[in-house]
Amino acid sequence: MPTPNGGDLLVGTLRALGVDTVFGVVSVHNLPLVEAVDRDLRFVPVRHEASAVNAADGYGRARGTIGCALTSTGTGAGNAAGSLVEALSAGTSVLHVTGQIDSPYLGRGRGFIHETKDQLGMLTAVSAYAATVTDAADAARILREAAAAALAAPGGPASVEWPIDLQYAPQDPAVPAGTFPGAPEAPAPSPAALDAAAALLAGARRPLVWAGGGAARAGDGLSALLDAWGAGLITSNSGRGAVPEDDARVVGNFASGPAGRALLAEADALLTVGSHLRSNETGDYTLQLPAAHVQIDVDAAALGRVHPATHALHGDAAPVLAALTERITALGARTEDGWGERIRTARTQAREALRDGIGPQAAVLDALTAVLPRRAVIARDVTIPSSSWGNRLLPVHDPRDNVFPRGGGIGQGLGMGIGAALAHPERPSVVMAGDGGLAVHLGELLTLAQERPRLTLIVFNDGGYGVLRNMQDQYFDRRSGVDLATPDFETLARAVGLPYARIAAEDEAGPVLGAALHHDGPTLVEVDLGALGPMKNPFTPPVSVPGRNQ
Repeated sequence: MPTPNGGDLLVGTLRALGVDTVFGVVSVHNLPLVEAVDRDLRFVPVRHEASAVNAADGYGRARGTIGCALTSTGTGAGNAAGSLVEALSAGTSVLHVTGQIDSPYLGRGRGFIHETKDQLGMLTAVSAYAATVTDAADAARILREAAAAALAAPGGPASVEWPIDLQYAPQDPAVPAGTFPGAPEAPAPSPAALDAAAALLAGARRPLVWAGGGAARAGDGLSALLDAWGAGLITSNSGRGAVPEDDARVVGNFASGPAGRALLAEADALLTVGSHLRSNETGDYTLQLPAAHVQIDVDAAALGRVHPATHALHGDAAPVLAALTERITALGARTEDGWGERIRTARTQAREALRDGIGPQAAVLDALTAVLPRRAVIARDVTIPSSSWGNRLLPVHDPRDNVFPRGGGIGQGLGMGIGAALAHPERPSVVMAGDGGLAVHLGELLTLAQERPRLTLIVFNDGGYGVLRNMQDQYFDRRSGVDLATPDFETLARAVGLPYARIAAEDEAGPVLGAALHHDGPTLVEVDLGALGPMKNPFTPPVSVPGRNQ
């Protein structure tokens, strides 16, 4: 039997973490890692390092745990950086293991193949944790520290660069139970701080909660608080599914729309849970929020950063929500007559107005809603259908099924969707992408064809960057860089061995998507937006254009 090396150590570490699938690009500078993973787990050879991180990210989100990506050193690690930015922005758990040149030549600047200047500095800038294996005996500790850092709140990617000679070095692959460094004890507000916050909330008559990504694992506690307080729930995109969206108390991801703004204007108290109140969800921070504001966040820097917090509660959402619910119940909170009905009215108004505004695309929405099971991953790239109705009207019942680039980067949706689909191969999955975003990583169609997950890729084809085209048409007198050559998707699908279907009319959406979602494998569905017809209200992104949309 060959002597176990770093690849065997990585496999043992991943097994201890419950990871059975790894995404990456093989290289001379990570070969022992890839060989061991491919032998003992499942290695998915994506076509670009950025997609490796995206897929690992999507896999971890869909499972509510950690994903792993393997890349090469130098250019390979650099290719992964943009997707690490996404994981860092979202606070998602990714273990990124990248190669490095032979340890005797590190930092020597000799031009060794794949060498780059200060790779660790680059990884540190885009990761929550970054370290170099400098001694074979230290590799196990570093891998475990990295995994623990990625899983700790508020989370993020952890990058380990591993010189190739030390990957080949002998290792003990056994990972004894309990050897991972424990997550640091979560901060907890003082009883006095909880008492004061609960007193403010209990006195409210028109209460609202705003849930962000930090509430994703605290759904039961959030629902119990809504029961005790009589509040309605607004969410950010990241908070969707914390309480299932068929709950009548869930207004949803509509804070900056007319119905959400009106409801916030009427509310006399707001509790935000794990939301950073980002610019695109608050109209570049112009959204008016109630002055009586209690904020819960495990990230101390987020407290009061965007909107003043009357009471800032530094802690993990689940235990803080439980403590507040107990106190509010004891104090006997009572909402104003008709407040529950007002919440339900806002929910209905927001949905009906948006559905009306998307025109013929409502047929695609209706077809997806009808055919998707309650627990199906809905991955979205940054494209008009996703940014307008996919992020709001497609129902999400569990936050693990809500997969999208929170940092707003285009082109990451397919990789994330592949990872999420392979995390749950027994369920159908959907990826919503635009032709422009798909072109960024068109090579991943080959990964889709090779791995054959049960994934329906819906490509909304408008011949370029539609969202920026709409901006330029609204605010400028010419278009620049938005009208792009688009492939014949039927020919493209045939070339890579994918089943293909097309939606060009509203009555085609139901049959096409029904057949695709019931297919036991991947399908590429093109939505021909030119043939289907324009949205009633053209979508433009929620960004400021100085001097144009003030």
